[in-house]
Amino acid sequence: WPLLIAPTLIQFKRYELYVAKWIWCLVTSYVERLLDRISNGVLAEDRRSAIAELQSVVAESCAAQLAFGAMGFPVLLSVLKDERDDVEMVRGALETLVSALTPIAHAKGPKNEVQPALMNTDLLSREAESISLLLSMLSEEDFYVRYYTLQLLTALLTNSRNRLQEAILTIPRGITRLMDMLMDREVIRNEALLLLTYLAREAEEIQKILVFEGAFEKIFSIIKEEGGSDGGVVVQDCLELLSNLLCNNTSNQVLLRETIGFEPLISILKLRGSTYSFTQQKTINLLGVLETVSLLMMGGPETEAGKDKLSATMGMGSSMIITKVHPSLNKLSRLSKNINDSNLAKLNSTVESLEAEKQIQLEKAFRCIGDLIVGHPKNLDALASKVLGEEPQVEPALNSILRIILRTSSMQESTAADYVFKSFCELNSDGQKMLASTLIPQPQSMTHAPLEEDVKMSFGSMLLRGLGLSENDGDLETCCRAASVLSHVLKDNTECKERVLRVELEAPMPSLGTPEPLLHRMVKYLVLASSMRGKEGKSSTSGNLYIQPTILKLLVIWLCDYPNAVHCFLDSRPHITYLLELVSDSTTTVYIRGLASILLGLCVIYNKSIDSGKDASSVVDAISQKVGLTSYFLKFDNLQKSFYFSSAKTAQPHKPLTRSTAASMAEIEDIDENETTGQKTEDHPMLAAILDSQFISTVRKLEADIRESIVDIYSNPKSKVTVVTTELEQRTCESDGDYIKRLKSFVEKQCSEIQELLNRNATLAEDLAKTGGSGSSRAESRSSGGSERVQVEVLRRDLQEAALRLEMVKKEKAKIESEASMYQNLAAKMESDLKSLSDAYYSLEQVNFNLEKEVQALKTGDVEAIVAKAKEEAQKEHEAEESDLFVCLGQEQSKVEKLSARLLELGEDVEKLLEGIVDGNDTDLLEDGEEEED
Repeated sequence: WPLLIAPTLIQFKRYELYVAKWIWCLVTSYVERLLDRISNGVLAEDRRSAIAELQSVVAESCAAQLAFGAMGFPVLLSVLKDERDDVEMVRGALETLVSALTPIAHAKGPKNEVQPALMNTDLLSREAESISLLLSMLSEEDFYVRYYTLQLLTALLTNSRNRLQEAILTIPRGITRLMDMLMDREVIRNEALLLLTYLAREAEEIQKILVFEGAFEKIFSIIKEEGGSDGGVVVQDCLELLSNLLCNNTSNQVLLRETIGFEPLISILKLRGSTYSFTQQKTINLLGVLETVSLLMMGGPETEAGKDKLSATMGMGSSMIITKVHPSLNKLSRLSKNINDSNLAKLNSTVESLEAEKQIQLEKAFRCIGDLIVGHPKNLDALASKVLGEEPQVEPALNSILRIILRTSSMQESTAADYVFKSFCELNSDGQKMLASTLIPQPQSMTHAPLEEDVKMSFGSMLLRGLGLSENDGDLETCCRAASVLSHVLKDNTECKERVLRVELEAPMPSLGTPEPLLHRMVKYLVLASSMRGKEGKSSTSGNLYIQPTILKLLVIWLCDYPNAVHCFLDSRPHITYLLELVSDSTTTVYIRGLASILLGLCVIYNKSIDSGKDASSVVDAISQKVGLTSYFLKFDNLQKSFYFSSAKTAQPHKPLTRSTAASMAEIEDIDENETTGQKTEDHPMLAAILDSQFISTVRKLEADIRESIVDIYSNPKSKVTVVTTELEQRTCESDGDYIKRLKSFVEKQCSEIQELLNRNATLAEDLAKTGGSGSSRAESRSSGGSERVQVEVLRRDLQEAALRLEMVKKEKAKIESEASMYQNLAAKMESDLKSLSDAYYSLEQVNFNLEKEVQALKTGDVEAIVAKAKEEAQKEHEAEESDLFVCLGQEQSKVEKLSARLLELGEDVEKLLEGIVDGNDTDLLEDGEEEED
């Protein structure tokens, strides 16, 4: 049937696409006709009717929004620019623009489908001069024009905040016009307030301009008009705007302190009337104030402690509140000169009332109190001396907070209240001593008294009672919370550790035994937590996720840098045995195994005992035999790779206060067992509170010291046989037999000690071989480094040989480097010679080329020169012969003349005689010519 129905589905899809395309064409054509009527219409009523129809269709159809975005903005912007006198047209244009930028709620489609409202927002924000035109509309007298303009700007800010923020900054008096709207009618004011809230978010320059325009005064004026914390959502918007103006802006925080102070803010916390009526909106408003106070406590990132004033007068000189610049955070918080009891009472009364009504979480209130007191002496003294309630039932504020920690069913409330004690004990040794001095055990009758009787107890008695409640009912939750408070009291305070170490708790029943130290009782609870986990048959229950780590944290803080506590811990031999089992237990979490390993390490580095079985060497031997050094060190590596240790450096950014976040804060979401069992082990709220950044830093420092100390002790074991030269000699009056027996026993002891060392080395070698291929490079390097130091006798010789080889290698390396340098120089020289030869060869090539050209030229002109020379030489020879011939002829002529003259004298006819000679010569010549031719 799928094959049969497939063609039908394809046809249906095609039909659906065809219908959608047809509808799109119709809507586009309709929108185009309406825009044409608006821009080219003659009758005013027809144009107003067209713009009303356009607004209606754009508000209902996504296709119409897309079509309008493609061609409608220029038309309506021209209406706003050129037709301001026609108020109805301007109203319709603004309302249409608001509809085009507002997402249609009932339109559902794929997540990747184009969002017309977002596209239109982007298009309108890119229009030149559109923002300045809209801001100019705020000066119009018509109420709806200003109202729709503010809505339009808010829609632009919602979808395209950064671009609009940049545009408004470039417009003269743009922010001033928006601030003026806060003084308008209530509806306009509320819209302007919402607009400024979006505008000021994450824009430091705009925040500064708003403050200089009087934003603080107007905000608190509106809050006062609306009734303070009893006001509605407008007060919430004011607090959100105030939070945005102060967030990460140091100058605005300074300006708030120096102008109107903090009294208007703190006064919102004042609960009016004898009976408190809490609504959800009032809860949100109070949380908004507490969020703003926490924001002030964090301050700006560029605050310098030297230029901060720690006090300022806050209104009427009666109500003051203090804050400080915390040196470790280098953050600005602003409050006043002295803690006035009335202001602290406001915070405390808020805490009491919120707890009574069970409609608001105490977390923000407690954290604000913690931030106010941390590291500031005056605030600490004020909280320590503060009493709550009315006569005759009054009690210190710290006792009330401790009762909330021990008795509340909300884990979040308990964690937040614990933060108050953490802040109170931070860098406050006097406060720690004051709290520790009240740790006096109560009689057994008071221990079993009803919980309501703890009002009459001191702080310490209430805390000890919380530590002992689990002894009867098996519930370790209360004990865990009390242990967390006790860890704050003991942190980095040796005197408190000594005082608490002397505290002894009675057994549940006198017949069961004598009183035991509180330290031993805490270890007993640690064992009890493991047994409860074992009975349930689960690897990790919700409670055990943080109960055992909390007790382990207390023991780590207690034993750290305090040898007396280590000695007391080792007085009970099962303690070390249990810790070794806890470290080896693979069913526990990485935090339990890691903190147990740290606790074992503290029993080594702060162990001053010399008793056999309790000294540091005995603890190291127990670790090596039961766990193995490599496996033990691997627990440290796993702890460092865990979620909270690896992410301890990252700080959570401040989340801006918005309507959605405020509403979520107002919801009471207690963490119960069913919820926490579904959470991941790596992300539990109690673990986050236990493993804070300071404790993680302490553990990292301890880890390095523990590694070094254990490897050093294991590499240099304590010798059981003392070798004294005089004892090896025979004593006086000692027989030879006794002397031999004494030497024999001495040698046997040494042999047993040597055998023990060999067994130690063999065990370590096996351990190393087992973990050699684990794949963890860091663990391998550390464990192999420790193993080399441990194998003293064998590896010392190897080290010496390696040193000699290394020396030889260094010498060879130096030699090779010198030869390499020489070869480099030689290569450089040869390279230069080669370059010079190359240049010479190139010059020879040029000379050869010139010679070849000359030869070629000579080949063409040589023959003519030789012929001319031969002609010249022949001419010269011919001329010489002619000259000789002429001489001969001249001589013959002279002879002929002489003979002619003689013949004439003799009477001969000379001419006839010459003619006969000439004719005879001619005949002879012809005959000679013919013979030559033959």
